[in-house]
Amino acid sequence: MIAVVYSGSRFSDWRLADKGRITTGFRMTGINPYLQDERSILQHLNRNTNLINNAEKIKRIYFFGAGSSSKERKDKIKNVFERFFVNARVKVDHDVIASAISTFGDEKGIVGIIGSGSNAAYYTGKKIIENNYGLGYILADEGATNWNSQQLLKHYMTDTLPVDLKDKLEKEFTLDKKSILEKVYIAPQPTNFLNSFTDFVLENKDHLFINQLIKNGLRIFIKTYIKPLMKEYPDSDVNFTGSVAFNYENILREVATEEFNISIGTVVKEPIHNLIKYYINKN
Repeated sequence: MIAVVYSGSRFSDWRLADKGRITTGFRMTGINPYLQDERSILQHLNRNTNLINNAEKIKRIYFFGAGSSSKERKDKIKNVFERFFVNARVKVDHDVIASAISTFGDEKGIVGIIGSGSNAAYYTGKKIIENNYGLGYILADEGATNWNSQQLLKHYMTDTLPVDLKDKLEKEFTLDKKSILEKVYIAPQPTNFLNSFTDFVLENKDHLFINQLIKNGLRIFIKTYIKPLMKEYPDSDVNFTGSVAFNYENILREVATEEFNISIGTVVKEPIHNLIKYYINKN
């Protein structure tokens, strides 16, 4: 039996397969070694009956996650998984390479991720070429749900949010400046708080203010990450993964084409579906 995992900060998607057939698929809390220690990760695993029931049967695990870039953070995930899945060989890698595999397979190209966070890289068909992107929710994540929520809250607290949106926001959430700042800067796992506004942004995507907010985030993302990669690797295909790229695909394609003359190929919401097919074929 094999397990393939694709994790953002908000959710982790799991697929278990045996003898070339998917046996189980489920979603649980995200696993991010930046935001969680080994004890916390182990607690998450121990809460899931699917994992408890199959822990000894799983022989190979392919884990891809946000924050799993350095050796130290990869080892954190690997150590926990090897303790829980006692018979498994564990491979841990960054979510960017999972997005590349899910959209390019073994072909080369540029992949962008815009989901709870954002990132981009060039994929050779075998590996990701390292770059200085993926700086997290404070320094980067342009266009992602984290960034959209930050912008929404910033406009709310500076009283520059349109009145109708402000009224809607206050009906759905109990908000005040002190609690917002505490949850963003002091409380654990601030991205969970930021991501709690994801549905609000999506539900109001046709409001002119929100539409422009989304469009500006995607514009900054393309200008900051995709354009430099296109310059370095000209004539490359460009594919995307992530909930934002998928939910706002029309806006993404419009900005890319009309403002940057970039043609976007495949857009995949959840890489896990293609990832499990890829590794079933490899095993």
